Amino acid sequence: MPAAVREPVLHRTRTVVVKVGTRVLTRSDGLLDQQRIASLSRQIDSVLATGRQLVLVSSGAVAAGMGRLGLTRRPRELPDLQAVAAIGQSLLVESYERALREHRRHAAQVLLVADDLHDRRRYLNIRNTLRKILDHQAVPIVNENDTVSVEELRTSFGDNDHLAAQVATLLSAELLVLLSDVAGLYDRPPEMPGARLIPHVKRIDSSVEALAHDRLGGLSKGGMASKIAAARMVTEAGGDCVIASGRSDDVLPRIFAGEDVGTLFTTRGEAMPARKRWLGWSADCRGSLMVDAGARDAIVSRGSSLLAAGIQAVEGFFTCGDLVSLATFDPDTTTAQAPFARGLVNYTAAEVRQIAGLKTEQIGEVLGTFPYEEVIHRDNLSVIRRGSTQPAATTATVPSPPNAPT
Repeated sequence: MPAAVREPVLHRTRTVVVKVGTRVLTRSDGLLDQQRIASLSRQIDSVLATGRQLVLVSSGAVAAGMGRLGLTRRPRELPDLQAVAAIGQSLLVESYERALREHRRHAAQVLLVADDLHDRRRYLNIRNTLRKILDHQAVPIVNENDTVSVEELRTSFGDNDHLAAQVATLLSAELLVLLSDVAGLYDRPPEMPGARLIPHVKRIDSSVEALAHDRLGGLSKGGMASKIAAARMVTEAGGDCVIASGRSDDVLPRIFAGEDVGTLFTTRGEAMPARKRWLGWSADCRGSLMVDAGARDAIVSRGSSLLAAGIQAVEGFFTCGDLVSLATFDPDTTTAQAPFARGLVNYTAAEVRQIAGLKTEQIGEVLGTFPYEEVIHRDNLSVIRRGSTQPAATTATVPSPPNAPT
């Protein structure tokens, strides 16, 4: 990839969030790989030495607990999982602190659950705390609080990738680096003959999402699909993302030297305002609205508000001021597509059901009151998915091997 693509990314990066996966941090026997943690800490120090700030989102607590307890299988019962995570978390942070101390730096443990980011006040408190930790030149080690979470532990997909993207948007970090056991995104399953690494993705759409080839099982809970989803979140919010192999002892220095490492996903545009980032990816949704293609185009392409005329269906029960998601129907299957926006609604669910599809001037006649022209004002709308759900003609920069299988 030309240096002209990577250099602007690195030039604007002042805060970076690095996520490291379980497969990178653990050995085959389930124990933490202390040499890998030492290497990662050395690399973190090299990034901090450039004057940048770095937050580490680290998997590995459950795996570390399994290794410490001599377990060979991941527990299935929730209380057992929580206990193993608690035991492993202390070992995980202790290992980072010991390794970072070699470079005269310190680790700061930060444990989060999804509800922490749903609530606006708690969201802001977390942001302020993380910024203060960075001001003290310590390294926040962020993980999910597995000892109190329920759904997060039961899922087998996408937990810390999503958390890392949430932290990146929360801090307005310019760059998210996802370190995995694969070198990046490939044009076919990496083990297939002729598989090629894609160095640059300009836009994430269904053709890119279709390239996710996951190998679920063992200790890890994530996969390439969750990493692409995290990259989508960050690039829609105005940041960039790199997926690369965490098993290289110099992956971070090479990334920040501008080398062609892993797969770079570049931002779609300017950074989204902080409040809209919270609305788009962290606040808790209470319902959803199905809108027509014209309303979607007006919101995504022209930054318009949502009017009653564009609404086709209502799901859930919400009140005025609640957050709802917006989606369109797939015309072939009449099922809802992935949400493309989220926003604060001006009417209750019952009221929206009454006025859906009506012209603005008819609202007062139906409801007996006319408090708002818009169902959702554009200032309270956050677009989270701009790309078409259909494959783009040119989405990624892919080297084309001769006689490649189709």
